[in-house]
Amino acid sequence: MLGMASSPRTGLWLFPVFALIVFFAHAPYFSLPYFWDELGQFVPAALDLYHDGSLVPHSAVPNAHPPGVMAYLALVWRAFGYSIPATRAAMLLLASLTLLVTFLLCLELCPDWRVGLVPVLLLAVDPFFYMQAMLAQLDMPATLFTVLALLLFLRARYLSAALACVALVLIKETGVLVPLILGIATLCDRSRPKRALYFLPPFLILGAWFLLLWHATHHIFGDPGFTHYNLNYALQPVHAALSLIRHIYYVFIADFRWVLSLAILFAWRNKRIYATRNWKIIWCFIAAHLLLVSVLGGAELERYLLPALPLFYTAAAAALVQLKPVWRVAALAGASAGLLAGLFTNPPFPFPFENNLAMVDFVELHRAAAQFLEKTYPSQAIYTAWPLTAALRNPAFGYVTTSLRTTETSDLRYSTLMAIDPRRVGVLVLYSRTWEPDRGVLRWPSAQQFLSRFYEYERQMNALEVHQHFGLAPVRRWSRRGQWIEIYSRLEEPAPLKTVLSLK
Repeated sequence: MLGMASSPRTGLWLFPVFALIVFFAHAPYFSLPYFWDELGQFVPAALDLYHDGSLVPHSAVPNAHPPGVMAYLALVWRAFGYSIPATRAAMLLLASLTLLVTFLLCLELCPDWRVGLVPVLLLAVDPFFYMQAMLAQLDMPATLFTVLALLLFLRARYLSAALACVALVLIKETGVLVPLILGIATLCDRSRPKRALYFLPPFLILGAWFLLLWHATHHIFGDPGFTHYNLNYALQPVHAALSLIRHIYYVFIADFRWVLSLAILFAWRNKRIYATRNWKIIWCFIAAHLLLVSVLGGAELERYLLPALPLFYTAAAAALVQLKPVWRVAALAGASAGLLAGLFTNPPFPFPFENNLAMVDFVELHRAAAQFLEKTYPSQAIYTAWPLTAALRNPAFGYVTTSLRTTETSDLRYSTLMAIDPRRVGVLVLYSRTWEPDRGVLRWPSAQQFLSRFYEYERQMNALEVHQHFGLAPVRRWSRRGQWIEIYSRLEEPAPLKTVLSLK
């Protein structure tokens, strides 16, 4: 049975099973409009490549991200036509392949097909994996080729592993960490250290991409603002330290992952199952990746952690085998239930909406408001903040059928809106850009002071202040599980604020 489980033929019948699970689980969201960075960066960049073959985007701000995912989407659209369902399906296909490659990696480290299914199960119910599986962003494809490169390397297929690294750095620039680690590991192998040269091309190709960016934009990383935010801003000591703590929390503790971390700690101290060369490479990557994404990337998004999760769950699967059956089942059931609950339950502190189904709430609120704006104010200039401005301008993103006029503010903070000449604003849209539940951390004055000092936090303008400064009346309000969006206008008679789409 084990031989069958580890053979290439196994992948042929397991992949359709994994794909069926992934596609069926995401069926309700195939037509879901794009979210945040999808419509702000990756889909516009892919459309530029699709329409005119431009590797350096002109419909979005050029940045350090290589064009691999955008090229993949452009090819899919070329074959099947542009549509949101085609985009979702293309990304779900990569997520299905990630489950398969994770299964095969676990078999390489723990040759038992039943153990190999454990990380697949945990990934399938993981909120990060579930959400990123359908989003047109870089982190799921980067995860796929990270795990594939490690799998091929552990199987001593060094050239194939190097080719996977080439694909990886064409997807995301931080993927260069993988060929760096594998190259060093090969150098340490005194039998054939020249194989380390296989892992040089990914660096050369990434360098060529940066040269192309420099030639097109006169900036090595495409945009000075991108560089400042993701290097200078992120490298501030407080930001970097808190980002590392936050990332350690999300990988090892949040959503009941602490149960699996305890099992790993037990196996590490009592069984020494991670003492082999292969496991040292896996743990080296996890540690290095957590450190890298903590010091690079001003947004400090949890999706950056995705490449480490299949490896963490593989280590957890190996650890669970060392427990007594009753504890093994209890730990697996508890962790799975905690992960599944995390998909529906929001924490009491600010978090990226894309971490769980709060993203769907955000998109549905904005789609409802966009449809109202298109019907009610088709020719008026609408003042609001990105990404809603982008959603209203471009029908390709799934929110409107015709382009609306928008004026973009940098944010919806009190000081930002107070600086706008009220005579210029006829329609204003406010919405919850940060998760601030009534009993959440941001209700604490000390938390507000800390975030104001180190993260430029400031509260948004409220309805009374909108009326006092702009002279606008509330027209419509939508709320959905703690998130909200409000429309104000001077084209309507002042009236009591109407709330619709309220799901408590």
